[in-house]
Amino acid sequence: MNTTITTTEAVQIRIANDSGKQPVVFVHGLWLLGSSWTAWREYFESQGYSTVAAEWPGDAADVEAARADTTNLAGLGVQEITDHVAEIARALTLKPILIGHSFGGLLVQRVADLGLAAATVAIDPAPFKGVLPLPPSTLKASSPVLGNPANRKRTVTLTFDQFRYGFANAVSEDEAKALYETFHVAAPGRPLFQAATANLSSGKATKVDVTNANRGPLLVVSGENDNIVPFAIANAAYKLQSKNPGVTEIVEIPGRGHSLTIDSGWKDVADAALAFVQS
Repeated sequence: MNTTITTTEAVQIRIANDSGKQPVVFVHGLWLLGSSWTAWREYFESQGYSTVAAEWPGDAADVEAARADTTNLAGLGVQEITDHVAEIARALTLKPILIGHSFGGLLVQRVADLGLAAATVAIDPAPFKGVLPLPPSTLKASSPVLGNPANRKRTVTLTFDQFRYGFANAVSEDEAKALYETFHVAAPGRPLFQAATANLSSGKATKVDVTNANRGPLLVVSGENDNIVPFAIANAAYKLQSKNPGVTEIVEIPGRGHSLTIDSGWKDVADAALAFVQS
């Protein structure tokens, strides 16, 4: 049978299934890799969970390899990544908790919509179809991709200044540089174009059925100072998801930007996610 599950993911899935513990699947967003969740995985495992860090189809093995070949993800879209994360969820014996950041936050909502989540945490989530606010800071942060239509079929590497504005505006210059050097990799442009045009087309790549009773509990997390996904976008997603019969909550993390899952304050965000899934 054809599978998109990588060897690394298969090992993590086997360990999770053998453990009998509640699994948590972490899903990264643009310009990051699954390794960006290492601290989160260690923390959740210390709290009694098993964990899997989902990769995007074509992700390099590590940051060094991703920077050596920046073309692997060219043309990759939201549906292909959604299908891959769904395959991981189905391979787990227990229905997983899904935690995603940025585009990963959109992806976990779409997988939850398939009835595959015990609970979901969407952190600074990219907008799904029907989320209408488009603040100026979002346009500016997205301009390195959306400013050139050819980027739909290409990958895009951010300059430090672009990363600083979009991701690391709420940390010091020194920490921003460390985050850029440690985590930043090229990302496919297509998902941003799909999200940006979702409300102008009939495309279903970013569609979510907010009334689906099989979705399970959902927490939306927003960083107060996020430039890419400001509170207006996260709150609009929350309001739409509140139409669901399942538990739906939102929390804003004070003083935090889009790097909130990887910067020095990550544990505050992890604690908010952990408290929700434990409840």
